[in-house]
Amino acid sequence: MAIAPGGQVAAEHGTPEGFNYRPALALLATLFFMWGFITVINGTLLPHLRSVFDLTYTQTTLIESVWFIAYGLMGMPSAFLIERTGYKKAIIIGLVVMALGAVCMVPAAQLPSYGVTLFALFVIASGITLLQVAANPYVAVIGPAESSESRLTLVQAFNSLGTFLAPYFGGYLILSRTVGGTSLEGTELTQAQRLADAQATELPYMLVALVLVVIAVVIWRSKLPQLGSATSRVTREERKQLSLWNHRNLVFGVPAIFIYLIAEIGVANLFINFAVLPEIAAITPAQAADYLALMWGGMMVGRFAGSFILRRFPADKVLAAFALFALIVMVGAATIEGPMAMWCLILVGLGHSIMFPAIFAMGIKGLGPLTEEGSGLLITAIAGGALVFVQGMLADAYGLQNSFWLTVACEVYVIWYALVGSRPSASAEPEAV
Repeated sequence: MAIAPGGQVAAEHGTPEGFNYRPALALLATLFFMWGFITVINGTLLPHLRSVFDLTYTQTTLIESVWFIAYGLMGMPSAFLIERTGYKKAIIIGLVVMALGAVCMVPAAQLPSYGVTLFALFVIASGITLLQVAANPYVAVIGPAESSESRLTLVQAFNSLGTFLAPYFGGYLILSRTVGGTSLEGTELTQAQRLADAQATELPYMLVALVLVVIAVVIWRSKLPQLGSATSRVTREERKQLSLWNHRNLVFGVPAIFIYLIAEIGVANLFINFAVLPEIAAITPAQAADYLALMWGGMMVGRFAGSFILRRFPADKVLAAFALFALIVMVGAATIEGPMAMWCLILVGLGHSIMFPAIFAMGIKGLGPLTEEGSGLLITAIAGGALVFVQGMLADAYGLQNSFWLTVACEVYVIWYALVGSRPSASAEPEAV
């Protein structure tokens, strides 16, 4: 089968000729919303668990590391599963796995158990990994090649809508209903208070599990095109002639995703701990959760705007501009004291907004029948979020504010990728078989 210019499958990337992809895109947007929502619920959960289990910053960020280790372990297996089942079935399996993980949060809260909590979060993250590997390339290839960055940024905006609403949901159902969530930093809790606080996570995660099952049923009954997989369109012998290493944009795109996730997750999951510091904003965790929502709101606005901008300007230039803005405000967060430092972290959401969808779409450009494997590598790179524990160690050793210099370094690499690393190799041609 011929592969169209740009490495995408001819005839609308393999969709049936004349196919209207917009209804499918709208349905897929609900998936992006849900995994964004659930991921940020964990950000709200971290200060809660810190008070329940009396954790250090390193131990707190280790919880998030376990979440992102799932991406590293399950990224490529998810790609191989998609090759065997197709996109639609893989998406349904991912939703069911996420629901099972959410249900596991109930015994974790009842015991309460740090270990069971880690296991439940790992299961949820494994389901999200499968969704990410399936849904991101599906959105990128389901429509015209020239608008893939714009289309992926648009659905990622709904991911940001989930991240924007999640802190309010978590703040109300978790932090505002607990002693640890409504007390100032440093307040000592009794054992009875810790046990009561632990059980506050039951209702939110049961609601999440219910919604995930409903979405899985809707997708199962929908007419979402199976599409199979790009890999299945070529024979095994033909695939031996193809190599991911020929694609410079992917080779440097994988570390770009990895490094970007260190920045995004570090800021998001240490935001509440940062805002409650006496020298920063001196507010309660519940109040800080509301400000965290503003950061995610900025990311949502940036993605809706970015979808429009990317239709009119080159993706590499737009990515570089957003990354430069993120660099500037992160320097402010690392050096300024008082509420202004917190506002710098809020503004970085705008700078981070288009980074993931832009890097992802630029990374799989020209892969053709290698799209699933390339997507699996890029999603595996989300494991970079696991290194948030390194920032936790820096925070314990040098102070939480100084730890954000790590984020500054991450922004520098994204700028380099946008301007230099994303350019295809001179010798690389779009895969054709």
